[in-house]
Amino acid sequence: MINMQRRVIPVPVDLLGKLLGRLAGPDGPLRLDGPLGVGAIGGHENLRYTVTAYEPGLRVRLEFLAGSPLEGFHELWVRPLGVDRSEMVHTLVARPRGVMLLLWPLATRWTHQALVADLLDDAERAATGRVRHPARWSPWVRLPHAVTAAPVTEPAP
Repeated sequence: MINMQRRVIPVPVDLLGKLLGRLAGPDGPLRLDGPLGVGAIGGHENLRYTVTAYEPGLRVRLEFLAGSPLEGFHELWVRPLGVDRSEMVHTLVARPRGVMLLLWPLATRWTHQALVADLLDDAERAATGRVRHPARWSPWVRLPHAVTAAPVTEPAP
């Protein structure tokens, strides 16, 4: 399967590229065992990957580790479209294995799409201060999220 999402953002590519370096930061979506760089290992739940390419300001590629329910890679990259216009692209090229053969088309695909759309919203917001066309979660994402989401509690004083 190939899954690609992209967003054109009206900023220079170097500004957008700086956001790639924050992917594995304290508030970033990547959870790695060390700093963002080739050889770092991370993942979420049983989906594990390693950073196989990192070009600061341009591209991050993560390949799924043996035993993961996906075989292949996903990457995030940026490219200039002009002086003050750039594009951020997320690509997933993978083959589902085991239980993911069933989960991907029924649930995981839609959740993945929503998470990447949220990531692109966050990038646009960080780069420009706003999101022109915010992503909206489909009912296929909202329902499982509502069922499995932990209740929100007030922080301790």
